[in-house]
Amino acid sequence: MPSRNRTVDLVRVGSILVVVAGHWLMQGLWVDETHHLHRRGLLELATWTHPLTWLLQVMPLVFLVGGFANGTSWSSARSRGVPYGAWLAHRAARLTRPMVQLILAWAGVVALAPVLSLPADWVRVAARAALVPTWFLAVYLVVVALTPLCLAAWDRWRWRSVLGLAAGAAVLDLVGVVTGHTWWSAPNVALVWLGCHQLGLAWREGRVPRPRVLALALAGCAGLLLVLVTWGPYAVSMVGLRGFGTDNTVPPHVTLLLLGTAQACLVLLADPWLDRACSHPLVWVCVVAVETRAMTVYLWHMTALGLVAGASVASGGLGLGPRPDSAAWWWSRPAWILALAATTAVLVAATGRWETPLPPATTRRVAPALPWAAIVVASACLGLLAREVPTERPWLAAALLLGPVLAHQALHGAAGRDPRGRSHHRDGSGVLDPRDSGPSPRTPPRSTLAP
Repeated sequence: MPSRNRTVDLVRVGSILVVVAGHWLMQGLWVDETHHLHRRGLLELATWTHPLTWLLQVMPLVFLVGGFANGTSWSSARSRGVPYGAWLAHRAARLTRPMVQLILAWAGVVALAPVLSLPADWVRVAARAALVPTWFLAVYLVVVALTPLCLAAWDRWRWRSVLGLAAGAAVLDLVGVVTGHTWWSAPNVALVWLGCHQLGLAWREGRVPRPRVLALALAGCAGLLLVLVTWGPYAVSMVGLRGFGTDNTVPPHVTLLLLGTAQACLVLLADPWLDRACSHPLVWVCVVAVETRAMTVYLWHMTALGLVAGASVASGGLGLGPRPDSAAWWWSRPAWILALAATTAVLVAATGRWETPLPPATTRRVAPALPWAAIVVASACLGLLAREVPTERPWLAAALLLGPVLAHQALHGAAGRDPRGRSHHRDGSGVLDPRDSGPSPRTPPRSTLAP
Protein backbone atom coordinates (compact mmCIF):
# COMPACT_ATOMS: atom_id res chain seq x y z
CA MET A 1 0.00 0.00 0.00
CA PRO A 2 1.41 3.46 -0.86
CA SER A 3 2.35 5.54 2.14
CA ARG A 4 0.18 8.47 3.09
CA ASN A 5 1.13 12.01 2.23
CA ARG A 6 2.09 13.36 5.61
CA THR A 7 2.31 16.94 4.35
CA VAL A 8 -1.48 16.90 4.02
CA ASP A 9 -1.78 15.91 7.68
CA LEU A 10 0.71 18.55 8.80
CA VAL A 11 -1.02 21.31 6.82
CA ARG A 12 -4.41 20.43 8.23
CA VAL A 13 -3.17 20.28 11.84
CA GLY A 14 -1.23 23.52 11.44
CA SER A 15 -4.22 25.25 9.87
CA ILE A 16 -6.58 24.21 12.67
CA LEU A 17 -4.14 25.41 15.34
CA VAL A 18 -3.66 28.75 13.58
CA VAL A 19 -7.44 29.21 13.37
CA VAL A 20 -7.82 28.42 17.08
CA ALA A 21 -5.03 30.77 18.19
CA GLY A 22 -6.31 33.49 15.88
CA HIS A 23 -9.82 33.31 17.31
CA TRP A 24 -8.48 33.49 20.85
CA LEU A 25 -6.40 36.57 20.08
CA MET A 26 -8.93 38.47 17.97
CA GLN A 27 -11.74 38.49 20.54
CA GLY A 28 -10.29 41.46 22.45
CA LEU A 29 -12.00 40.81 25.80
CA TRP A 30 -11.53 42.89 28.93
CA VAL A 31 -13.27 43.50 32.25
CA ASP A 32 -13.77 47.06 33.51
CA GLU A 33 -13.71 48.41 37.07
CA THR A 34 -17.37 47.50 37.57
CA HIS A 35 -16.63 43.86 36.65
CA HIS A 36 -18.50 44.05 33.34
CA LEU A 37 -17.17 42.10 30.38
CA HIS A 38 -16.50 44.02 27.16
CA ARG A 39 -15.43 42.89 23.71
CA ARG A 40 -13.91 44.78 20.86
CA GLY A 41 -12.20 42.93 18.05
CA LEU A 42 -8.45 43.30 17.91
CA LEU A 43 -8.65 43.96 14.17
CA GLU A 44 -10.85 47.00 14.83
CA LEU A 45 -8.40 48.42 17.35
CA ALA A 46 -5.08 47.58 15.71
CA THR A 47 -5.16 48.17 11.98
CA TRP A 48 -1.48 47.23 11.81
CA THR A 49 -2.60 43.61 12.25
CA HIS A 50 -4.61 43.59 9.00
CA PRO A 51 -1.73 42.51 6.70
CA LEU A 52 -0.95 39.68 9.12
CA THR A 53 -4.29 38.08 8.24
CA TRP A 54 -2.81 37.15 4.85
CA LEU A 55 -0.88 34.52 6.82
CA LEU A 56 -3.43 33.82 9.55
CA GLN A 57 -6.50 33.35 7.31
CA VAL A 58 -5.89 29.68 6.61
CA MET A 59 -9.41 28.36 6.01
CA PRO A 60 -8.58 28.07 2.27
CA LEU A 61 -5.92 25.54 3.27
CA VAL A 62 -8.51 23.56 5.25
CA PHE A 63 -10.60 23.26 2.09
CA LEU A 64 -7.44 22.48 0.10
CA VAL A 65 -6.60 19.43 2.24
CA GLY A 66 -10.31 18.64 2.31
CA GLY A 67 -10.25 18.27 -1.46
CA PHE A 68 -7.29 15.90 -1.17
CA ALA A 69 -9.13 13.93 1.53
CA ASN A 70 -12.53 13.75 -0.15
CA GLY A 71 -11.06 12.77 -3.49
CA THR A 72 -9.16 9.93 -1.86
CA SER A 73 -12.16 8.78 0.17
CA TRP A 74 -14.55 8.74 -2.82
CA SER A 75 -12.03 6.97 -5.04
CA SER A 76 -11.49 4.37 -2.32
CA ALA A 77 -15.24 3.88 -1.91
CA ARG A 78 -15.74 3.38 -5.65
CA SER A 79 -12.95 0.80 -5.76
CA ARG A 80 -14.72 -1.16 -3.01
CA GLY A 81 -18.11 -0.97 -4.68
CA VAL A 82 -19.62 1.46 -2.15
CA PRO A 83 -22.46 3.42 -3.80
CA TYR A 84 -22.64 7.21 -3.60
CA GLY A 85 -25.55 7.35 -1.13
CA ALA A 86 -23.85 5.03 1.38
CA TRP A 87 -20.52 6.84 1.03
CA LEU A 88 -22.11 10.26 1.53
CA ALA A 89 -24.13 9.14 4.56
CA HIS A 90 -21.00 7.63 6.13
CA ARG A 91 -18.80 10.64 5.40
CA ALA A 92 -21.35 13.19 6.62
CA ALA A 93 -22.15 11.15 9.73
CA ARG A 94 -18.48 11.05 10.60
CA LEU A 95 -18.15 14.81 10.13
CA THR A 96 -21.20 15.71 12.22
CA ARG A 97 -20.61 13.24 15.03
CA PRO A 98 -18.29 15.52 17.10
CA MET A 99 -20.74 18.39 16.60
CA VAL A 100 -23.65 16.67 18.37
CA GLN A 101 -22.17 17.01 21.88
CA LEU A 102 -21.42 20.70 21.34
CA ILE A 103 -24.98 21.40 20.21
CA LEU A 104 -26.51 19.41 23.06
CA ALA A 105 -24.27 21.12 25.62
CA TRP A 106 -25.29 24.61 24.52
CA ALA A 107 -28.92 23.57 24.17
CA GLY A 108 -28.71 22.60 27.84
CA VAL A 109 -27.13 25.94 28.76
CA VAL A 110 -29.84 27.89 26.94
CA ALA A 111 -32.62 25.80 28.49
CA LEU A 112 -31.26 25.92 32.05
CA ALA A 113 -30.10 29.55 32.00
CA PRO A 114 -33.28 30.90 33.69
CA VAL A 115 -33.20 28.15 36.31
CA LEU A 116 -29.54 28.74 37.11
CA SER A 117 -29.98 32.53 36.99
CA LEU A 118 -27.30 32.88 34.35
CA PRO A 119 -27.02 36.40 32.93
CA ALA A 120 -29.00 36.60 29.70
CA ASP A 121 -26.36 38.75 28.01
CA TRP A 122 -23.61 36.25 28.84
CA VAL A 123 -25.69 33.33 27.56
CA ARG A 124 -26.45 35.09 24.28
CA VAL A 125 -22.87 36.24 23.64
CA ALA A 126 -21.24 33.02 24.83
CA ALA A 127 -23.62 30.78 22.86
CA ARG A 128 -23.09 32.78 19.68
CA ALA A 129 -19.30 32.76 20.09
CA ALA A 130 -19.25 29.04 20.90
CA LEU A 131 -21.28 28.11 17.82
CA VAL A 132 -19.53 30.39 15.31
CA PRO A 133 -17.19 27.53 14.25
CA THR A 134 -20.21 25.60 12.96
CA TRP A 135 -20.27 27.78 9.81
CA PHE A 136 -17.47 25.58 8.49
CA LEU A 137 -19.54 22.42 8.80
CA ALA A 138 -22.52 24.18 7.20
CA VAL A 139 -20.44 24.83 4.07
CA TYR A 140 -18.20 21.81 4.13
CA LEU A 141 -21.02 19.25 4.28
CA VAL A 142 -22.31 20.56 0.95
CA VAL A 143 -18.79 20.53 -0.51
CA VAL A 144 -18.39 16.89 0.54
CA ALA A 145 -21.70 16.00 -1.11
CA LEU A 146 -20.46 17.58 -4.36
CA THR A 147 -17.14 15.70 -4.35
CA PRO A 148 -18.05 13.17 -7.11
CA LEU A 149 -19.18 16.05 -9.34
CA CYS A 150 -15.99 17.99 -8.57
CA LEU A 151 -13.84 14.98 -9.32
CA ALA A 152 -15.69 14.38 -12.59
CA ALA A 153 -15.16 18.05 -13.50
CA TRP A 154 -11.46 17.70 -12.80
CA ASP A 155 -11.20 14.52 -14.85
CA ARG A 156 -12.85 16.25 -17.79
CA TRP A 157 -11.58 19.83 -17.66
CA ARG A 158 -8.50 19.70 -15.41
CA TRP A 159 -7.29 23.21 -14.54
CA ARG A 160 -10.14 24.77 -16.50
CA SER A 161 -12.47 23.58 -13.72
CA VAL A 162 -10.52 25.75 -11.25
CA LEU A 163 -10.36 28.70 -13.62
CA GLY A 164 -14.10 28.46 -14.27
CA LEU A 165 -14.89 28.72 -10.56
CA ALA A 166 -12.49 31.65 -10.19
CA ALA A 167 -13.99 33.41 -13.23
CA GLY A 168 -17.50 32.94 -11.85
CA ALA A 169 -16.49 34.41 -8.49
CA ALA A 170 -14.79 37.37 -10.20
CA VAL A 171 -17.84 38.11 -12.39
CA LEU A 172 -20.20 38.06 -9.41
CA ASP A 173 -17.86 40.35 -7.48
CA LEU A 174 -17.71 42.75 -10.42
CA VAL A 175 -21.50 42.86 -10.72
CA GLY A 176 -21.73 43.50 -6.97
CA VAL A 177 -19.24 46.38 -7.18
CA VAL A 178 -20.92 47.96 -10.21
CA THR A 179 -24.44 47.70 -8.78
CA GLY A 180 -23.47 48.44 -5.20
CA HIS A 181 -25.24 45.27 -3.99
CA THR A 182 -22.85 42.86 -2.29
CA TRP A 183 -25.54 40.15 -2.19
CA TRP A 184 -24.55 39.38 -5.79
CA SER A 185 -21.50 37.68 -4.28
CA ALA A 186 -23.60 35.31 -2.15
CA PRO A 187 -23.08 32.36 -4.56
CA ASN A 188 -19.37 32.76 -3.94
CA VAL A 189 -19.91 30.79 -0.74
CA ALA A 190 -19.94 27.83 -3.12
CA LEU A 191 -17.62 29.06 -5.87
CA VAL A 192 -14.74 30.22 -3.66
CA TRP A 193 -14.64 27.25 -1.32
CA LEU A 194 -15.19 24.79 -4.16
CA GLY A 195 -12.27 26.46 -5.93
CA CYS A 196 -10.00 25.78 -2.95
CA HIS A 197 -11.38 22.25 -2.75
CA GLN A 198 -10.67 21.73 -6.46
CA LEU A 199 -7.03 22.68 -5.88
CA GLY A 200 -6.88 19.86 -3.34
CA LEU A 201 -8.22 17.42 -5.92
CA ALA A 202 -5.49 18.54 -8.32
CA TRP A 203 -2.89 17.95 -5.61
CA ARG A 204 -4.23 14.45 -4.97
CA GLU A 205 -4.19 13.64 -8.68
CA GLY A 206 -0.51 14.55 -8.77
CA ARG A 207 -1.10 17.44 -11.18
CA VAL A 208 1.38 19.69 -9.38
CA PRO A 209 3.08 22.26 -11.64
CA ARG A 210 6.83 22.63 -11.71
CA PRO A 211 8.41 24.79 -8.95
CA ARG A 212 9.03 27.64 -11.40
CA VAL A 213 5.35 27.68 -12.40
CA LEU A 214 4.29 27.51 -8.75
CA ALA A 215 6.54 30.45 -7.90
CA LEU A 216 5.11 32.49 -10.77
CA ALA A 217 1.55 31.61 -9.76
CA LEU A 218 2.31 32.57 -6.15
CA ALA A 219 3.75 35.92 -7.21
CA GLY A 220 0.88 36.55 -9.63
CA CYS A 221 -1.86 35.81 -7.09
CA ALA A 222 -0.14 37.85 -4.38
CA GLY A 223 0.40 40.75 -6.79
CA LEU A 224 -3.20 40.73 -8.01
CA LEU A 225 -4.43 40.53 -4.43
CA LEU A 226 -2.28 43.54 -3.52
CA VAL A 227 -3.76 45.50 -6.43
CA LEU A 228 -7.34 44.65 -5.42
CA VAL A 229 -6.91 45.72 -1.78
CA THR A 230 -4.90 48.83 -2.66
CA TRP A 231 -6.91 50.25 -5.55
CA GLY A 232 -10.02 48.09 -5.39
CA PRO A 233 -12.90 48.09 -2.89
CA TYR A 234 -11.64 45.19 -0.80
CA ALA A 235 -10.39 45.36 2.79
CA VAL A 236 -6.76 44.57 3.53
CA SER A 237 -7.87 42.17 6.26
CA MET A 238 -8.61 38.66 4.98
CA VAL A 239 -10.57 37.96 8.17
CA GLY A 240 -14.16 39.18 8.37
CA LEU A 241 -14.23 42.86 9.30
CA ARG A 242 -16.67 45.66 8.59
CA GLY A 243 -15.87 49.33 8.14
CA PHE A 244 -12.51 48.94 6.40
CA GLY A 245 -13.64 48.18 2.87
CA THR A 246 -15.55 45.28 1.36
CA ASP A 247 -15.53 42.33 3.77
CA ASN A 248 -13.52 39.55 2.10
CA THR A 249 -15.20 36.66 3.91
CA VAL A 250 -18.93 37.35 4.39
CA PRO A 251 -19.67 36.39 1.71
CA PRO A 252 -16.29 35.18 0.45
CA HIS A 253 -14.94 37.10 -2.50
CA VAL A 254 -12.49 36.32 -5.27
CA THR A 255 -9.76 37.81 -3.05
CA LEU A 256 -10.09 34.83 -0.73
CA LEU A 257 -9.69 32.42 -3.65
CA LEU A 258 -6.57 34.31 -4.76
CA LEU A 259 -5.21 34.04 -1.22
CA GLY A 260 -6.01 30.33 -1.12
CA THR A 261 -4.27 29.74 -4.45
CA ALA A 262 -1.19 31.62 -3.25
CA GLN A 263 -1.16 29.59 -0.03
CA ALA A 264 -1.56 26.34 -1.98
CA CYS A 265 1.42 27.28 -4.17
CA LEU A 266 3.47 28.06 -1.06
CA VAL A 267 2.58 24.69 0.51
CA LEU A 268 3.49 22.80 -2.66
CA LEU A 269 6.78 24.66 -2.96
CA ALA A 270 7.57 23.81 0.67
CA ASP A 271 6.38 20.20 0.31
CA PRO A 272 9.88 18.63 0.41
CA TRP A 273 10.77 20.49 3.62
CA LEU A 274 7.39 19.79 5.24
CA ASP A 275 7.73 16.14 4.29
CA ARG A 276 11.18 16.02 5.86
CA ALA A 277 9.88 17.65 9.05
CA CYS A 278 7.18 15.00 9.35
CA SER A 279 9.78 12.26 9.13
CA HIS A 280 10.96 13.23 12.62
CA PRO A 281 9.22 10.84 15.08
CA LEU A 282 8.39 13.55 17.63
CA VAL A 283 6.84 15.83 15.01
CA TRP A 284 4.77 13.01 13.58
CA VAL A 285 3.53 11.89 17.00
CA CYS A 286 2.42 15.48 17.71
CA VAL A 287 0.66 15.66 14.33
CA VAL A 288 -1.16 12.40 15.07
CA ALA A 289 -2.15 13.53 18.56
CA VAL A 290 -3.82 16.68 17.24
CA GLU A 291 -5.13 15.18 13.99
CA THR A 292 -7.15 12.45 15.69
CA ARG A 293 -9.07 15.11 17.64
CA ALA A 294 -8.77 18.07 15.25
CA MET A 295 -12.50 18.57 14.69
CA THR A 296 -13.18 18.39 18.43
CA VAL A 297 -10.50 21.00 19.09
CA TYR A 298 -11.95 23.25 16.41
CA LEU A 299 -15.54 22.93 17.59
CA TRP A 300 -14.88 23.38 21.32
CA HIS A 301 -12.16 26.05 21.39
CA MET A 302 -14.64 28.93 21.51
CA THR A 303 -16.59 27.24 24.30
CA ALA A 304 -13.31 27.20 26.23
CA LEU A 305 -13.06 30.94 25.62
CA GLY A 306 -16.55 31.47 27.03
CA LEU A 307 -15.80 29.38 30.12
CA VAL A 308 -12.52 31.15 30.87
CA ALA A 309 -14.09 34.58 30.30
CA GLY A 310 -17.01 33.66 32.58
CA ALA A 311 -14.62 32.46 35.28
CA SER A 312 -12.69 35.72 34.97
CA VAL A 313 -15.83 37.81 35.42
CA ALA A 314 -16.86 35.70 38.41
CA SER A 315 -13.45 36.24 40.00
CA GLY A 316 -13.50 40.00 39.55
CA GLY A 317 -11.85 40.20 36.15
CA LEU A 318 -8.78 38.12 36.90
CA GLY A 319 -6.55 38.09 33.81
CA LEU A 320 -8.80 40.38 31.76
CA GLY A 321 -7.91 43.77 33.19
CA PRO A 322 -5.69 45.18 30.43
CA ARG A 323 -7.36 46.82 27.43
CA PRO A 324 -6.79 45.07 24.09
CA ASP A 325 -3.70 46.10 22.12
CA SER A 326 -2.07 47.72 25.15
CA ALA A 327 1.42 46.62 26.15
CA ALA A 328 0.07 44.91 29.26
CA TRP A 329 -2.52 43.10 27.15
CA TRP A 330 0.12 41.68 24.80
CA TRP A 331 2.37 40.64 27.68
CA SER A 332 -0.53 38.74 29.22
CA ARG A 333 -1.33 36.81 26.00
CA PRO A 334 0.93 33.81 26.69
CA ALA A 335 -0.81 33.14 29.99
CA TRP A 336 -4.20 33.72 28.34
CA ILE A 337 -3.44 31.26 25.53
CA LEU A 338 -2.15 28.72 28.05
CA ALA A 339 -5.34 28.96 30.14
CA LEU A 340 -7.50 28.54 27.04
CA ALA A 341 -5.40 25.62 25.78
CA ALA A 342 -5.70 23.85 29.13
CA THR A 343 -9.48 24.36 29.18
CA THR A 344 -9.78 23.14 25.62
CA ALA A 345 -7.70 20.07 26.48
CA VAL A 346 -10.13 19.20 29.27
CA LEU A 347 -13.11 19.61 26.94
CA VAL A 348 -11.42 17.52 24.24
CA ALA A 349 -10.59 14.80 26.77
CA ALA A 350 -14.25 14.70 27.80
CA THR A 351 -15.77 14.71 24.31
CA GLY A 352 -13.00 13.56 21.97
CA ARG A 353 -14.11 9.93 21.83
CA TRP A 354 -16.98 11.04 19.60
CA GLU A 355 -14.45 11.78 16.90
CA THR A 356 -13.33 8.15 16.82
CA PRO A 357 -13.93 7.02 13.21
CA LEU A 358 -17.02 5.04 12.34
CA PRO A 359 -16.73 1.57 10.81
CA PRO A 360 -16.20 1.57 7.03
CA ALA A 361 -19.11 2.46 4.77
CA THR A 362 -21.27 -0.48 3.75
CA THR A 363 -21.88 -1.57 0.19
CA ARG A 364 -25.65 -1.58 0.66
CA ARG A 365 -27.59 0.93 -1.38
CA VAL A 366 -28.75 4.15 0.26
CA ALA A 367 -30.94 6.57 -1.65
CA PRO A 368 -28.81 9.74 -2.10
CA ALA A 369 -31.88 11.86 -1.32
CA LEU A 370 -31.71 10.75 2.34
CA PRO A 371 -28.19 12.02 3.17
CA TRP A 372 -28.75 15.08 0.97
CA ALA A 373 -31.92 15.98 2.92
CA ALA A 374 -30.07 15.56 6.22
CA ILE A 375 -27.17 17.68 4.95
CA VAL A 376 -29.53 20.46 3.83
CA VAL A 377 -31.22 20.52 7.25
CA ALA A 378 -27.92 20.42 9.15
CA SER A 379 -26.27 23.06 6.96
CA ALA A 380 -29.22 25.44 7.17
CA CYS A 381 -29.47 25.17 10.96
CA LEU A 382 -25.72 25.39 11.55
CA GLY A 383 -25.41 28.36 9.23
CA LEU A 384 -28.09 30.25 11.15
CA LEU A 385 -26.63 29.28 14.52
CA ALA A 386 -23.22 30.56 13.44
CA ARG A 387 -24.78 33.98 12.90
CA GLU A 388 -26.92 34.21 16.03
CA VAL A 389 -28.47 31.95 18.66
CA PRO A 390 -31.99 33.38 19.18
CA THR A 391 -32.06 32.90 22.95
CA GLU A 392 -34.92 35.42 23.25
CA ARG A 393 -37.11 33.04 21.18
CA PRO A 394 -36.69 29.66 22.87
CA TRP A 395 -38.84 27.76 20.37
CA LEU A 396 -36.71 28.93 17.44
CA ALA A 397 -33.48 28.27 19.32
CA ALA A 398 -34.72 24.77 20.16
CA ALA A 399 -35.58 24.06 16.51
CA LEU A 400 -32.20 25.28 15.23
CA LEU A 401 -30.32 23.31 17.88
CA LEU A 402 -32.39 20.16 17.41
CA GLY A 403 -32.14 20.17 13.59
CA PRO A 404 -28.44 19.23 13.27
CA VAL A 405 -28.78 16.55 15.95
CA LEU A 406 -31.68 14.87 14.15
CA ALA A 407 -29.84 15.22 10.85
CA HIS A 408 -26.84 13.41 12.31
CA GLN A 409 -29.05 10.63 13.63
CA ALA A 410 -30.52 10.18 10.15
CA LEU A 411 -27.05 10.10 8.61
CA HIS A 412 -25.77 7.67 11.21
CA GLY A 413 -28.70 5.36 10.63
CA ALA A 414 -28.24 5.49 6.87
CA ALA A 415 -24.49 4.88 7.15
CA GLY A 416 -25.10 1.51 8.81
CA ARG A 417 -22.42 -0.88 9.96
CA ASP A 418 -20.00 -3.03 8.04
CA PRO A 419 -20.20 -6.61 9.36
CA ARG A 420 -16.77 -7.31 7.88
CA GLY A 421 -15.22 -4.72 10.25
CA ARG A 422 -12.31 -3.93 7.95
CA SER A 423 -9.47 -1.70 9.06
CA HIS A 424 -10.33 2.00 8.88
CA HIS A 425 -6.76 2.80 7.95
CA ARG A 426 -7.01 0.82 4.75
CA ASP A 427 -10.35 2.01 3.47
CA GLY A 428 -9.66 5.68 2.96
CA SER A 429 -11.27 6.83 6.20
CA GLY A 430 -8.05 8.41 7.38
CA VAL A 431 -7.07 6.91 10.71
CA LEU A 432 -3.60 8.12 11.56
CA ASP A 433 -0.92 5.85 12.95
CA PRO A 434 2.27 7.22 14.53
CA ARG A 435 4.10 4.24 13.03
CA ASP A 436 2.91 5.07 9.51
CA SER A 437 6.01 5.05 7.33
CA GLY A 438 7.16 8.08 5.38
CA PRO A 439 5.15 9.54 2.52
CA SER A 440 5.60 9.39 -1.18
CA PRO A 441 4.64 12.96 -2.18
CA ARG A 442 4.03 12.01 -5.79
CA THR A 443 1.78 9.02 -4.98
CA PRO A 444 -1.73 9.64 -3.61
CA PRO A 445 -2.17 7.66 -0.38
CA ARG A 446 -5.12 5.40 0.22
CA SER A 447 -5.62 6.67 3.73
CA THR A 448 -6.63 10.25 4.14
CA LEU A 449 -7.82 12.89 6.55
CA ALA A 450 -11.13 13.10 8.27
CA PRO A 451 -12.15 16.64 7.24
